Amino acid sequence: MRRALLILLLLVATAVLIGLAVVEDPGYVLIAYKNFRYESSLWAAVALIAVVWLAVYLIRLLLSLVFVSGGVVNPWSRRNRKRRVQLASEQGLLDLAEGRWARAVRHLQRAAEGEQQPLIYYLGAARAANELGDYEQSDGFLEKALERQPHAELAIALAHAELQQARGQTEAALETLQVMRDRHPHHRQVLKHLQQVHQQRGDWPAVIALLPDLRKDKVLGDAELSALEQQAWSARLASAATDGLNNGEIALQPLTQAWQHLSKAQRSEPQLVAVYAEQLRVLGAPEEAEEVLRAAITRQYDSRLVELYGQVRGRDAAKQVQTAEGWLKTNPTDPVLLLCLGRLCLHNNLWGKAREYFESSLSFARTPQTCAELARLLAQKGELQRSNELYEEGMQLLDRRVTAPLVPATAGA
Repeated sequence: MRRALLILLLLVATAVLIGLAVVEDPGYVLIAYKNFRYESSLWAAVALIAVVWLAVYLIRLLLSLVFVSGGVVNPWSRRNRKRRVQLASEQGLLDLAEGRWARAVRHLQRAAEGEQQPLIYYLGAARAANELGDYEQSDGFLEKALERQPHAELAIALAHAELQQARGQTEAALETLQVMRDRHPHHRQVLKHLQQVHQQRGDWPAVIALLPDLRKDKVLGDAELSALEQQAWSARLASAATDGLNNGEIALQPLTQAWQHLSKAQRSEPQLVAVYAEQLRVLGAPEEAEEVLRAAITRQYDSRLVELYGQVRGRDAAKQVQTAEGWLKTNPTDPVLLLCLGRLCLHNNLWGKAREYFESSLSFARTPQTCAELARLLAQKGELQRSNELYEEGMQLLDRRVTAPLVPATAGA
């Protein structure tokens, strides 16, 4: 109320001032151009200009209202088309995220056709069509995306390879990625997808050949790359051992050649040493396996290798026991080493020492393997009741391992 009163007072004061100015001196305005002549007082000219400006303003406002209302009413207006495309894109992406594939295809296709940069919508529609099993339509969306945005060839090819991989078309995915690698040899996503396809195909030599580029271009983290490297070489060694069993004849050459292809650091990795020794044992070369394990454990003690050492038979069984007992000096409480010694003593017919080692191993860790070994020894010695108790305990421990639920880690643990 106060504001309205103040405005009214200002208007009255302005009118009074203008009236006083008009009374004091009306002024004179003359506009002459050829035959045109306009004469009036200054204040009449000012009023005319104000009226003309107001008329122009009102006409523009009226025209804008007409055009805006026409845009709202006209379903084919630019405004309504843009609004429909926006709604289709929002709904399509929501359908895609929530797994409504058929609706996602419909909405994303509509959005792609109305956008100047339709790549994301065509890629989404291709994925939805792929989920529906309509591979032809899926590839068609990718072709349209390439036609509309040819500079996005790499992104489209990566999406195509991913969809082919999801379909199980690993050969086609490999061809797509190889073309992209020729054009973009150091692109991380191309190399990562190639590694995944080779891994899915079980082509471990190809994975091994790709490892230098994966390391050079830092496609994977150090831990992930190390795990992949060990997995690939483990599979390669197993494959080489299988090659050594062809035609019913046993040959160590493929396995030893594969082992020599590893670097010196890799031949010191406990996991790879264990795989190599196990394959030597499978091929009927336990003496060579014992030598490899003994050298690796002497160089760097590892319980996994020690457990395997107790299962191979070297050329000198007594020396093998002495070697393992030497490790006992620095690892007297390792239950795996005690189990290993018990097994080696059994092989040397040292029944008393074997029993002592098995019982000592059980005092540090109750494992199904140790229970079974000691139970078998006691059964041979005629202690059937104790043997049966250990067999039963071993079965219970085994059942617990199989049926143990996964307990999530608590916060702050």
